[in-house]
Amino acid sequence: MAKKESTFKNMVLTLFLVTLFASSALALIYEVTKGPIAEAKRLKKANAIREVIPVFDNDPGTEVKKLAADKDTLYFYRARSGDQVTGIAVESYTRAGFSGLIKIMVGFRPDGTLIDIAVLEHAETPGLGDKMEKEKSLDKHTGESWTTQFKGKDPRNFSLRVKQDNGDVDAITAATISSRAFCDAVQRAYDGLLMSTEELDLDSISGSTEHHNAE
Repeated sequence: MAKKESTFKNMVLTLFLVTLFASSALALIYEVTKGPIAEAKRLKKANAIREVIPVFDNDPGTEVKKLAADKDTLYFYRARSGDQVTGIAVESYTRAGFSGLIKIMVGFRPDGTLIDIAVLEHAETPGLGDKMEKEKSLDKHTGESWTTQFKGKDPRNFSLRVKQDNGDVDAITAATISSRAFCDAVQRAYDGLLMSTEELDLDSISGSTEHHNAE
C-alpha cells in the first residue's frame, strides 16, 4: 500500500514539474517574442498608411483618433504636409469574411473620396478570397488589381456593395462573401469618417456632405 502511495506521489510530482516547466517555457517565449511581434505589426500599419496616403511629412501614428464601433474600434490616422491635411487613413474591420475577421487600411482624401486600400489581416481562402490582396490579384500587363476599382471613388455616388447586391463593386470571381465583407469594412471606414469630421478637422467633407444631403 505504501508503495502505491509513493508511486502516486511521484506521478503527481512529475506532472507538476512538467507543467511548471512547460508554462515557464511558454512565458519565456512570450516575453522574448512579444516585442518583435508588436514591432512587426507597427511597421505593417505604418507601411499600409504610406500605401494609402502617399503624400505627408508628419508621423500619422502620433495623430491617431479612436471611435468605438460595433464592439470594436476604428482608428483614424491624420496625414499632413505642413499644416495641410492630405488625407486620413482609417484602420477598419469586418467580421463578415468567409473565414471571419478582416482588417484593412482605407485612405481618404480630405473631401472623402477614396485614395487606396491596403489589407492588414485576413484568413480568406487562398486563390479565392485572398485576391483582395493586391499582389494576389495583380495584372502584370495593366498594373491593376481587384482593389483598383475603389481608387478615386466617392462613396456618396459609388455604392460600396457588390453588384450582386445592387452595388457598384465587381466581386472577386467565386468569392462573393469575401468581396461583400471587404465592402462592409470600407463602408464602415467611410461611415466612421463622416462621424468624425469635426474631430479630424475635415470641413471639406462635412460641407460636401451637407450639400449632397440637401440635394
